[in-house]
Amino acid sequence: MLKPPRLCGWPVSRLSPRRLPALLIFLSLLAVLLIGSLTWAVPASPDLSAYGHGISTSIAHASDAPPTGLNRPSSLPQASPQQQKGEEYDGSSWVADEGWLSTPYSSSITLDDERVLLPPLKARQPIYCYRDTSAKKTKDELDAENELLLTWRRAWWAQGFRPVVLGAVDARNHPNYEQFQTMSASSELKGDLMRWLAWDTVNGGILSEFTVLPAIPRRDPLLLLLRRGEYVNLTRWADLDDAFLVGQRKDVRLAIHSILQKEDLHEATSVTAALSSDAVTVNHTNMPLAYYSPKVIETKYANVIRKASRANTLHNLNKLINYHLLVAWQNNFPEGIDVLKPHPEHATAMVAGALKLAKSLAACPASPMPSTCPPNLPKCSPCVASPMTVSTPSRFRNSPQIFTLGVVPHPWSFALVDRLRESINVTWILESPRDPWLTAITQAYLGTGVTSSRRVMRFKELAAGEVATSDSLWLPAENEVPSDLDWHFGFTLPEKSMDDGKSQSPVPADRLPKPEDELPDRLNGPVASDEDVAHERALLDRAKSVVMLNRLSTNGTKMRSSLEAWSMADTEAWRFTRALSARRLLEYEEWAKEAVSKPGIQDSLSSHS
Repeated sequence: MLKPPRLCGWPVSRLSPRRLPALLIFLSLLAVLLIGSLTWAVPASPDLSAYGHGISTSIAHASDAPPTGLNRPSSLPQASPQQQKGEEYDGSSWVADEGWLSTPYSSSITLDDERVLLPPLKARQPIYCYRDTSAKKTKDELDAENELLLTWRRAWWAQGFRPVVLGAVDARNHPNYEQFQTMSASSELKGDLMRWLAWDTVNGGILSEFTVLPAIPRRDPLLLLLRRGEYVNLTRWADLDDAFLVGQRKDVRLAIHSILQKEDLHEATSVTAALSSDAVTVNHTNMPLAYYSPKVIETKYANVIRKASRANTLHNLNKLINYHLLVAWQNNFPEGIDVLKPHPEHATAMVAGALKLAKSLAACPASPMPSTCPPNLPKCSPCVASPMTVSTPSRFRNSPQIFTLGVVPHPWSFALVDRLRESINVTWILESPRDPWLTAITQAYLGTGVTSSRRVMRFKELAAGEVATSDSLWLPAENEVPSDLDWHFGFTLPEKSMDDGKSQSPVPADRLPKPEDELPDRLNGPVASDEDVAHERALLDRAKSVVMLNRLSTNGTKMRSSLEAWSMADTEAWRFTRALSARRLLEYEEWAKEAVSKPGIQDSLSSHS
């Protein structure tokens, strides 16, 4: 016997007129759900499709497409993260997240093309310096001390610390200050105890004289230790006297209480001398920091001393210290500085600012003793003896002996300047290679046959990774050279080299650098004429006017968005660099305002930039 036909499990013969509408509604809903789920899983088309030129979704990198909701890691946010304080500055916005390297393209996580994933900002350990303002000093002496304090703060900030100047106001806030005033002790001990009281009010940590500076090789183990802020004992270093101390608050407070309970301390001249031998651990290892003690100055740098004027001595010492900080930095990169210049035929105007910066870093500034080395680096190569070289290769050279300056252009800027075009259209985009800038600079580093996704991931590691940040600096091409670079490098960038070429012992005259106009041109690639450079600069300015406009506000910005979709990796590298640079400026400016507003030390910090 034949069975009656069935539809979705229901015998057709049993469908009554009353049940048929319900079945049709059920089937319609099922179809809508199926179509909706399929549409949701399809990636959005790039902006070029809006131009009606029959361009398909293949314009986006098929292998580089952002993850869809089906393969997004469950630990990552499913909606655009809420804007937080400190995540937007100078036209850039970012999200700080530990998973900043989990994806090549930030928008797949932030769900916003303009917001970039950056690594979390590292906490800066505070380092304290006490300034004694009780002694009567001339205005010139105070100004000279301010210069030294500024040099000290700048050098430690560049090494990842948060320098803080303490004063008598901090010491008077200590709960034992009244007891301190009644104690019987030498004036030297009381003066030293004041800085300990101030140090205790900020919970201990690192206490330094402003004549102790980090003219130090890169990645020295001591800096790693100090940045962690983990100090087992109250410690000083044998070759630094009491000029550099570390300790937890409980140990600092215990030492202060021990001193306050002692009687007749007229012979002791410092807190550590008055304490028992087991109260402070003495580290006898060689200290890598540079300490300009009175004894060191007298024996090694006597030429800076002006017996008739303490202010002039301090001015000269400050010039010498700044010179030594520059020399220590230069010695970290014996193979010189690379200013990356991919597609060099028309890139002269684009890298002009970075090249000027490189020449400044390689310069040999005026110094009272230019043939000397920092006290902790007696075998250095002073810049008068070994001038630092500057070159402009088209590709990144992965060497720890080289410092790299990279100028990262927006794809629109790179296209206009590289091809000397006033504008571009969709046809030109489709016929051009994808991600030409990133491909060019990573050619020697990563080779051929590497996806753009991998190239941009490696670029981010170079620009913001744990190790690479001290070996390179990356700047957006459309912005001026940042104003905080003295603080980034830790010394005042020289505006020009020494004016004279006189030989100063022990440097022979034939090893002194020649004047700049006599130096051979080391630029790699063709040298552009003045007319060509002017044309490049005009095109770069024209590109800026489009790059900086609001998204999709004009036909130019719509075409810009299309180029961004075509060169996703170049766009990501540019946004990442711009956000990184903006965050660095924001961090410095916020700290500078906080430091200047601290009660009692405004005079010391009146020049903070």
